[in-house]
Amino acid sequence: YLKISKLALAFAIIHSKPPGKSSKEYTEYLARAVSEQDFGWKWKVEVLEAEVLRLRQELLLNRISPRFCLENRKQDISAETLVGQDSINATSYSSQLEDSGCDVCNDSAFDSLGIASDFHQSEHNVNTSKHWLERFPPLNLCHTSKDQSLTAPVHFLQRLLEIRKLSEGGILQADFSELENDSFTICNSVSQLLDGLTVFYNSPKFPAPGFLTEGVCVLLSLITDTKLSNHVLKKCFKKIEEFKKSLIQIILRNKSVNRFQALHSVSETLGLLGRNSILRNSLISLLLSGVRQFAEQLLQAHQVQSVYDITQYENIFLLCMILEQLLQNETEESNISSSDYGGEEKIKFLKNLDQVILHLSDEFPLFSLYLWRVSVLLNSGQMQ
Repeated sequence: YLKISKLALAFAIIHSKPPGKSSKEYTEYLARAVSEQDFGWKWKVEVLEAEVLRLRQELLLNRISPRFCLENRKQDISAETLVGQDSINATSYSSQLEDSGCDVCNDSAFDSLGIASDFHQSEHNVNTSKHWLERFPPLNLCHTSKDQSLTAPVHFLQRLLEIRKLSEGGILQADFSELENDSFTICNSVSQLLDGLTVFYNSPKFPAPGFLTEGVCVLLSLITDTKLSNHVLKKCFKKIEEFKKSLIQIILRNKSVNRFQALHSVSETLGLLGRNSILRNSLISLLLSGVRQFAEQLLQAHQVQSVYDITQYENIFLLCMILEQLLQNETEESNISSSDYGGEEKIKFLKNLDQVILHLSDEFPLFSLYLWRVSVLLNSGQMQ
């Protein structure tokens, strides 16, 4: 049946091709037309899926805390009124009206949300509720750029964290059991956030948008929160691990000439993730694996006098510095037991390391020094 269908399609193309065009050219033209239609449909599907997720986010927030959403709607109406009034005097205030109030992706909008440390401060008075509610613009999901597709999950997760904070202080009533009935929404939002961060780090812009760090801080706040972390870790732990692996590969494989500013931003994100006690051990294991594998490749290339990747050699030092810093932080935290710290990767890293350093020390003294410093930290008294 498939062969007959293909043959019928071929005859139809031959019979319907316009004069002056070969069958091959006409076939390629039809393939391009169909491909463009598919792309259009895919884009429409993505927009509709994002809109469905946004509605689910609003519904979940409303179920958890109706009062929070009601107060925000009041703020939304007043915000829209202000935007309308400002548009009348656009000439006088053009420098302040870079958008219509619907775009939540610019840096100024996220500056109004506050820094990450706000999530960990305790405020226990009634006026605080109004203060926090007023700081959040309406949930919006625009599709004009990748900036806005990333800010949408950040905005939703920040609202969720604020409800958690206000309820803990007794300012707001909230029912977080609703998360058990709709784990899809929060997990999908976290996945969207991680995918958006990966896209940005793969093709960075300068200066780096402030909401990149904001997104990482929101993720860490979710993981450390006692009531929300289980919902994130149960469904999204593999996704978070993939995100860390992606950041490490971005550092190792970046070959652009002006890459160091971009790589510095990625390394800062890895450093932030490593400060979290839940993510630290797995991140150190990934870094140990990356450095060990590169050391083995470098040793092999050195022994047979073959060419090695000089760009990757330059990039590996960022991983070494992150690894050393995380290990130093670990040894300074005496309250953390690390009897099985590093696990299998620690054993693999230390195995034959002295021989590796011995063979590489003459040709690659700086890299050998980093390997030795990491091994000292791994073998220190608190790492046993």
